[in-house]
Amino acid sequence: MLYVNNNGALLSSDAPTISPGNRAHLYGDGVFESIRIINGQPLNLENHVLRLLAGARAIHMRISATYTTDFFASKISELCLKSGITEGGRCRLSLDRISGGAYLPDANEAIYYIEVYPYEVNHFELNARGLELDIYQDIKLQKNLLSNFKTKMGLPYIMAALAAKEKGLDDLFLTDQRGQILESSSCNVFVISNGVLYTPGLEEGCLAGTMRMQIINLALANGIKVYESSLMPQHLLAADEIILTNAIRGINWVGGYRTKRYQNNIARKLVVLLNAHWEKATQ
Repeated sequence: MLYVNNNGALLSSDAPTISPGNRAHLYGDGVFESIRIINGQPLNLENHVLRLLAGARAIHMRISATYTTDFFASKISELCLKSGITEGGRCRLSLDRISGGAYLPDANEAIYYIEVYPYEVNHFELNARGLELDIYQDIKLQKNLLSNFKTKMGLPYIMAALAAKEKGLDDLFLTDQRGQILESSSCNVFVISNGVLYTPGLEEGCLAGTMRMQIINLALANGIKVYESSLMPQHLLAADEIILTNAIRGINWVGGYRTKRYQNNIARKLVVLLNAHWEKATQ
């Protein structure tokens, strides 16, 4: 049996758990984090909470002083134990504006909502088959003050994921109006050429991914150069490897973009480093 935590109330997930008038449901009025669980514990929680709170402030929520990393660590661990998740899992931690009002809220206080689910492996695992991608053309991402945060306004990503499925592909790259590649439907993007990693800078308008940050730090700590730079479609064609990163899956390697094929040598090295880092941190 799985449970959720709705602002302090532990509720069974096999019945309705969201309150009527929830503003995230009605208006997408909230921010969230997707967090990997290994050995029943949330990984990299401090960076997730920092981004969550920064996103909440950006949309003018009033945040309780009790919403600290330690507070959410305790709540997530409690929920994992209640739900029987002692090894691999994933967590979604949300802050929503309190109910009331229409487009103009009645109040700006934030409430939290936590979900946990089991995950099939208790470590980060590289995909056996390289992903096949193309570029999504129908919707362009717009750089704005919310671009770096995970808000609940997800339709561009949903549409890109649906389009990928219709095309028989694993994912699609999303671009801005200038054609710069920013993300995929659910991941940050790294292009690897001659052993060097290139990824869009946050000022370009991509998500400030927590796994993106980890991969940059791990690469630099192990002598792999990383540069933040604009990525255009021609850079995909010149690359030796492309990897996609997010907090749940860690690292996925791309096998092909149109007719171009890729290796996964650096991707395999980074997965080993990532697992070694978290094995040491969770001991």
